[in-house]
Amino acid sequence: MEYILLEQKDHVAVVTINRPDAMNAFHYDSLHELQQIVESLRLNPDVRAVIFTGSGEKAFSVGADLKERKTLTDQQVVRNVYKIGEVFNEVAMLPQPTIAAMNGYAFGGGMELALACDFRLVVEGTSMGLTETSLAIIPGAGGTQRLPRLIGESKALELILTAKRLTSEEALDVGLVNRVFGKDRFMEEVYDFIDPMLNNGPIAVQQAKYAVKSGMNVDLQSGLQIERKAYERLIPTEDRVEALLAFSQKRKAEFKGK
Repeated sequence: MEYILLEQKDHVAVVTINRPDAMNAFHYDSLHELQQIVESLRLNPDVRAVIFTGSGEKAFSVGADLKERKTLTDQQVVRNVYKIGEVFNEVAMLPQPTIAAMNGYAFGGGMELALACDFRLVVEGTSMGLTETSLAIIPGAGGTQRLPRLIGESKALELILTAKRLTSEEALDVGLVNRVFGKDRFMEEVYDFIDPMLNNGPIAVQQAKYAVKSGMNVDLQSGLQIERKAYERLIPTEDRVEALLAFSQKRKAEFKGK
């Protein structure tokens, strides 16, 4: 059985966690598969956006597979925690825009995967949260670092320390997710959200993402230098020339990612 599925539609890669019977929980083998897929996407110039979602209709992912955890030694638990953090960090470092299409429950590590993505789009009527403290552990795959950077320190502490489960609408209100969509057209709405990005120069989109992400962790002047270097990377590209030509000819540009 493949625990992680990969499908490419035009320039969009869809990565699906394929353990619906386990609410798409992560065990070691699924993390290993996910890491291999993420590494392949990083090197694929034909992929301009990446969607992460879950199999079935109940869950995006409920995080670590607790049935597996009960069988592990302390050393194996450390191995798994290291692996999930490493894989999600690689997701966060992908050059393409990344979208968590949260089609159901997202708890613990599932929520942390969503936090590692650039955008979080969630189906209405579900719930999510970093619930680890209710299990006498803490978020260990980036949650304690990415959540406060997204919604602020005080609110993040509240959610983590109380292990609160948020509804889709509550998550939208606190800025945890970008959009809430109905079940009937959920994936269609996800593609509609991505489509404007796909119409733009793919190298420019990646460089803009790089400038924003890299600049967030440095002072303003250093960030401006990062922005300058990212811009300079675009000057010799064929797409930049094509954009100018298309503008002068009053037609839509045909970008090739070159």
